Amino acid sequence: MNEESNVINANRVLIFDTTLRDGEQSPGASMTSVEKLEIARQLAVLGVDIIEAGFPAASPDDLEAVRRIAVEVGNPAAGEHYPLHIPVIAGLARATKGDIDKCWQAVRYAAKPRIHTFLATSDIHLQYKLMMTREQVIDRVREMVAYAVAYFTNAGLAPDVEFSPEDAGRSDREFLVYVLQAAIEAGATTLNIPDTVGYCTPEEYGALIAYLREHIPGAKNVIFSTHCHNDLGLATANTLAGIRNGARQVEVTINGIGERAGNTSLEEVVMALHTRSSQYGVFTGIHTQHIARTSQMVSHYTGLSVQFNKAIVGANAFAHEAGIHQDGMLKHWQTYEIMKPETVGWTASRLVLGKHSGRHAFKMRLKEMGYPLHDDELDKAFARFKQLADKKKTITDADLEAIVSDELYQPREFFTLEDMQVICGKAGMPTATICLRDAMGRKTTVAAIGSGPIDAVFKAIDEIVKAPSNLLEFAVHAITEGMDALGEVTVRLETIEEKPRTFGGHGADLDIIVASAKAYLSALNRMLAAQGTSKQDVTSTLELRTA
Repeated sequence: MNEESNVINANRVLIFDTTLRDGEQSPGASMTSVEKLEIARQLAVLGVDIIEAGFPAASPDDLEAVRRIAVEVGNPAAGEHYPLHIPVIAGLARATKGDIDKCWQAVRYAAKPRIHTFLATSDIHLQYKLMMTREQVIDRVREMVAYAVAYFTNAGLAPDVEFSPEDAGRSDREFLVYVLQAAIEAGATTLNIPDTVGYCTPEEYGALIAYLREHIPGAKNVIFSTHCHNDLGLATANTLAGIRNGARQVEVTINGIGERAGNTSLEEVVMALHTRSSQYGVFTGIHTQHIARTSQMVSHYTGLSVQFNKAIVGANAFAHEAGIHQDGMLKHWQTYEIMKPETVGWTASRLVLGKHSGRHAFKMRLKEMGYPLHDDELDKAFARFKQLADKKKTITDADLEAIVSDELYQPREFFTLEDMQVICGKAGMPTATICLRDAMGRKTTVAAIGSGPIDAVFKAIDEIVKAPSNLLEFAVHAITEGMDALGEVTVRLETIEEKPRTFGGHGADLDIIVASAKAYLSALNRMLAAQGTSKQDVTSTLELRTA
């Protein structure tokens, strides 16, 4: 973190969030640059110290996303709207000049930029992936770290270069010492120790951090970081073991998303340190009351649902159904809870607003919940609230969150649901009539027959949108209790191409058929955006179909 990196409080653990880089590598979690920007803004509100905004060399869109985050989130001017603090903006780069050039091109606009470069060090990676000798690896690390450092010195900035020996968890310890010593000598300020394939146990990983800190010359002048994957379900335990052995930066993602089984979960590590502070004796700068909202934003933008029993942010994390538990909770909350739901942004409120509530009360309640909406966003959300209030007597904070999420976290809309009607039952063929409006304002209506009402709806939408895909997942659950509960639907689609990509969508409505249509359209809109579709393309397709 530039000049303050090496003089931070010895008991402060820096939170390095890689949701936008490693987290986005989850199958189906690809986000547009606009969505990445919104999540980066929320991460700044959350109090994240370092945001790894992407991998600039991966694609022009990724480079632009990192650059835009550097400009709009990583500068003091951005603090006018997001005043909590200005995070370091980092980009990932392989240990090559081309990658480092692109990384600097993107992050240099931030007030506090960082280049994060990496090279594998395990024998299996050296032999089968890199085809390099150990001596070649050491030389490459020394050369590329120095190359990255030069960008900072030429710009008159204190260097902030992080180096990661990929697959460190399966690397020879003595070799790691030589590699990391070379990185320090070349000017690296942070050394990240990745358990890339989630192979380590907490005892092994903690001992590795301790060994490196003890045996690397100059180790006291750099920050050691953890980066753990969850293939054996040990990512959080390994990260905490690293902290206990002197690591003072942790690389994490919201909801634990990431490749394969995912990364270390930000919310789990932060709340473990918060709740068991006497055990660890360290603290973070995270504003925990924003955790739940950040989790929901990432879930909706990626289309990756949070499992109900997920620690901290799952729907059941603070739910009590067993009679013994309920009896204990009524007597004292600490009988079965180790933290209050309000601490992480959940609310204990049940009845919030009703159909007679006004716009101002609605706005103030959303602001208290962490949703400071702009006027146009507020207008849309308030209209949805009034529609719901006419149908549902008791409106909870969960209902309000669903309304706002459904309005805010949708992708660029090439098609929107204008109207629909579904006919189904034992005696007939399920039929859906769908009316969609395209981005140019044209309306198209189509009817289709399916094996069930949802199938009929999806077939009618497919007939209009003409974007071939396979449906991988369809999930529906009630947001609150009762017959009048809002239904929330999540779908995941796979493109039909040589290298299939997956896209998620989300929708909420009192009618689960309508919610299903919204979710399906949301996923299709994401797919169209990723394929570079324009408004003109959509209009041309419709004109050809109706000609």
